[in-house]
Amino acid sequence: MGTFGIGTNNQPPNSGAVTGEQIEIAVQSWSTCSGKTTPLMFKVKDEDAEIHTIRQIQVLSQEKKNYAGIPSVEYDCLITLLGKQFPAMLIHFLTEEKWVLKYK
Repeated sequence: MGTFGIGTNNQPPNSGAVTGEQIEIAVQSWSTCSGKTTPLMFKVKDEDAEIHTIRQIQVLSQEKKNYAGIPSVEYDCLITLLGKQFPAMLIHFLTEEKWVLKYK
């Protein structure tokens, strides 16, 4: 243990578990050479098992988080589905290479 606790709290902050309904999605994204990823489009299955392709994604912000210890990137977005705009979160669980959609 360091003096005054320096170096004892070097774990990334934990954001807890993701709350609310999470819908698994397939995402096409662009990654820069520095590793920054931007979602370009995604496909989501509705309750009737119909697949919808969403190409209109406006990323308002993105933030690195740890959900239950899993490194993630959370994208605050506006998406357009069937001609209507909806606020949504796209979450990319990095170690699992899994994406989910969460409506706000």
